Amino acid sequence: MSQQLRRTMPLLPISIVMQLTELTARQIRYYEDHDLINPARTDGNRRMFSLIDVDTLLEIKDFLEQGINMAGIKKIFEMKNQPLIAEKKAQMTDKELRSFLRVEMQQAGRMQKASLRQGDLSRFYH
Repeated sequence: MSQQLRRTMPLLPISIVMQLTELTARQIRYYEDHDLINPARTDGNRRMFSLIDVDTLLEIKDFLEQGINMAGIKKIFEMKNQPLIAEKKAQMTDKELRSFLRVEMQQAGRMQKASLRQGDLSRFYH
């Protein structure tokens, strides 16, 4: 069995996930409502979480502790799930490129790291 398959298997009930992540059940359901995680459901409609779900919840928790709001977290996850720019078949519009670069610069600032493009682009965003 491959490691990726093991990590995607729904094994953990919400009570265990609450202990592992130190999140409340309400918080976990809230992140599910915002489509940041998608736990599997049993025949009795109980949520069962994979190790990837737990990793995602811990990542969300870290982002919140860094001061990133839910809209920012959603944008980060959207960007992570999109193919790389170089792999895109269609060209990005000017608006998409500006949005991508703005988010990249904001993330770099929040993590107290300099973006590679930050020096070149800082004159465009005040």
